[in-house]
Amino acid sequence: MSAPVLSIIILAVMFLLATVLPLNMGALAFVGAFLLGSVILGMSTSDILANFPGGLFLTIVGVTYLFAIAQNNGTIDLLVRGAVRMVGNKVALIPWVMFAITALITAVGALSPAAVAIIAPIALSFAARHKINPLMMGMMVIHGAQAGGFSPIAVYGVTVNGIIAKTDLEASPMAIFLASFVFNLAIAVVLSLVLGGNRFRSTKAGRMVEQAAESRMSVSVGARAAGVTLQGSGSDISPAGVSTNGTVSTKGTVSTKGTVSSKGSSEGAGAAATSTEPGAAASAPGARGSVPQLVTIAGLIALAVISLGFKVDVGFVSITIAVILALVSPAAQKGAVNKISWSTVLLICGMLTFVGVLEEAGTITFVSDGVAQLGMPLLAALLICYIGAVVSAFASSTAILAALIPLAVPFLATGEIGAVGVIAALAVAATIVDVSPFSTNGALVLANAPEDVDKDKFYKQILAYSGIVVVAGPAIAWLVMVVPGWM
Repeated sequence: MSAPVLSIIILAVMFLLATVLPLNMGALAFVGAFLLGSVILGMSTSDILANFPGGLFLTIVGVTYLFAIAQNNGTIDLLVRGAVRMVGNKVALIPWVMFAITALITAVGALSPAAVAIIAPIALSFAARHKINPLMMGMMVIHGAQAGGFSPIAVYGVTVNGIIAKTDLEASPMAIFLASFVFNLAIAVVLSLVLGGNRFRSTKAGRMVEQAAESRMSVSVGARAAGVTLQGSGSDISPAGVSTNGTVSTKGTVSTKGTVSSKGSSEGAGAAATSTEPGAAASAPGARGSVPQLVTIAGLIALAVISLGFKVDVGFVSITIAVILALVSPAAQKGAVNKISWSTVLLICGMLTFVGVLEEAGTITFVSDGVAQLGMPLLAALLICYIGAVVSAFASSTAILAALIPLAVPFLATGEIGAVGVIAALAVAATIVDVSPFSTNGALVLANAPEDVDKDKFYKQILAYSGIVVVAGPAIAWLVMVVPGWM
């Protein structure tokens, strides 16, 4: 058996084990890299570790550490309350506020499940108070998180752009970001029209959301968000729902341990814990921001300006700002290091190390040649998008992107089809399916369903919606982003 074929079998086994068992796929990937590299290919340990993505490691650690401090000192709650006050009594705009805030949080570097874990409880609490369709509200939050997920300083964006930067393909970070943003925005518009209607009552929205935020800080949402675990990183899950250490099932129970596990998206939410630490400085409703909160906001702005405007490494900038915030408010940074998304660090670093060994084995060229031999570039691109979507609905979106983009590179290098369009379509297809109740994001929405909602019915609604997204999403992304470039 040739090395490329054997490596594909190893990759398939890794995905299977990470889906069925509570194992981190990154850990499996390191083992796979070792076995494939040293045992089969005869590579030295130093050669295998040369594929370790040190820059990406620093970026993920830096941004999640920074975001954990911003969460601990109440800055995120301050931003949410401020945004809600801006819309006054226009209740119909609140789902859009939740969409925008979640997009902003992920765009500045937070992981998608972390953003959903913070905003979903507030959003769904408001939906319950004002009889807004909870499915619409929950999906607006998730699509908001995905809309900002491919910004050049976000984890998705850094991952994809880092892979492309190592190739000769045309790189367009802003094109990929805008493609994801516009696509998710369009879905949000459809959701608002179909599920929103004119049923929203005009009332003082700001006060109600402030009450929800205050309640979230003081009661149980911290427990819900704090332990968001990853499929393939220690989550115990059954296909029926979301399971064990803080169980979220189709009946919607959440234990006091607060672990929300999902059989899906392995994007970690180590930074997702809503702060109940002694240093948390959440402002009371109507209060102005404290000095640490204002400094945090300035730090987030500085991160975007310095890293994007001056092209300085995101990892070093984010961890520098995080350390400055820790010095400004030592109490608020207590426990922040523990909230760094170590599961995601392990996942991404392991997968990219394994992909490096796949390149040494010739697997990338082998698979790409097979796709190219189809003789139909458009069909090949559509096939890649559907593979990414279907697998990602049950596994890690980040892992799928890290695996499929390198496999598509040689095929795209032929120039028969636009590389930017295909990569953008694949990025969208692999992430919009995180609405699935088997993914971390979908599970978080299910976990925070209003008390008066039938949890079984809500679960089926989310499942039906995710089915529509899986079937239609990749085809639409392909039609909009790939076909025009080919023509």
